[in-house]
Amino acid sequence: MTSRTSTVPAIRTAKRRSGAEPLTMITAYDEPGARYVDAAGVDMILVGDSVANTVLGYDDTLQMTIEVMAHHTAAVARAHPEALIVGDLPWMSYHTTPAEAVRSAASLIRAGAGCVKLEGGINRVEVIEAIINAEIPVMGHLGLTPQSVMAMGGYKVQGRSTDAADALVTAARAIEDAGCFAVVLEGVPDVLATAITAELTIPTIGIGAGPGTDGQVLVFHDLLGMSKGTPAKFVRRYVDLGTQITDAVSAYVADVRAGAFPAAAETYGASSELTEHLEG
Repeated sequence: MTSRTSTVPAIRTAKRRSGAEPLTMITAYDEPGARYVDAAGVDMILVGDSVANTVLGYDDTLQMTIEVMAHHTAAVARAHPEALIVGDLPWMSYHTTPAEAVRSAASLIRAGAGCVKLEGGINRVEVIEAIINAEIPVMGHLGLTPQSVMAMGGYKVQGRSTDAADALVTAARAIEDAGCFAVVLEGVPDVLATAITAELTIPTIGIGAGPGTDGQVLVFHDLLGMSKGTPAKFVRRYVDLGTQITDAVSAYVADVRAGAFPAAAETYGASSELTEHLEG
């Protein structure tokens, strides 16, 4: 296993054009998940608000609160991972005032995150600066931003037109200037992600943005084949764990109904004295 890049200063300088290895990030929402992905050597663990869709059964991420996100961040932190924990700021936790945004960010840091992530471009510069002034590192997120699903009219690829692409390049420059140490690019054409990556001195982390970024992120349940519905185009399922789980539980159900579980090897025995006493 190669060495990992797992501190904010190290990640900030991890540009592929400078010879750095591509960054790896994956979501996790609890202690076992964090333990497993950290053992695999990822650089960053994102406690994403995607927990809404993948774990809690919601149709979108808008139901998440800062309290729920802090709960899951704390669970991930209990795995004591070497990877950097990135806490996702949920919808309406940083959209009102910079002061409220700082309080929200502090909640995730106190829960165990090493930095926070938020969505948006030029409209978030004041908030980004306020959080950074509170000594909390910030990762940006541009392109398809799930918290804006209603304004975008659904989960659609962004930056397809020249004007939209130019706006995303401008937004990327703005959040870099505001102090973000990295930026997620989601759901944008590969040529645009490559152009933004070349434009910035901070690393880009792609999801549905092609291979030209400085790193990649995937959702834990998508990668393992545990998500419901048809996966997005950009998802690669490395294992169909969902089917394996169902098969394993089906085998358990069959064994119980057939009287094959528990067997002697899974049963606590007793002394002959106790057996005679109870059966006598």
